[in-house]
Amino acid sequence: MKKTAFLIHLAALGGFIALTAPALAQNGRQCGPRASVVESLAERYGESRQSVGLGANSAMVETFASSETGTWTITVTMPSGLTCLVASGQAFETVTEALPAKGEDA
Repeated sequence: MKKTAFLIHLAALGGFIALTAPALAQNGRQCGPRASVVESLAERYGESRQSVGLGANSAMVETFASSETGTWTITVTMPSGLTCLVASGQAFETVTEALPAKGEDA
């Protein structure tokens, strides 16, 4: 997926997540100060930031991943600095795909 398209999709996801982030924090999701979360992802999983986008309510949505292990994590950081883990998985790959020609179905 082209980087721009990926960021657009990531921002849309961020909008949804930003609206639910306070509920996520209250429901026992893994949240904490951004610096601590980023440090933990680096130390535990070798993940570094791969992409970033701005969602609704100024929430920052980031994807962290490790090219060595293939693990990935999506986080949302609220303007207050609270960062929550919202999704994670395996088999992360960076891809670059061309957009379909105008007028053609995807």
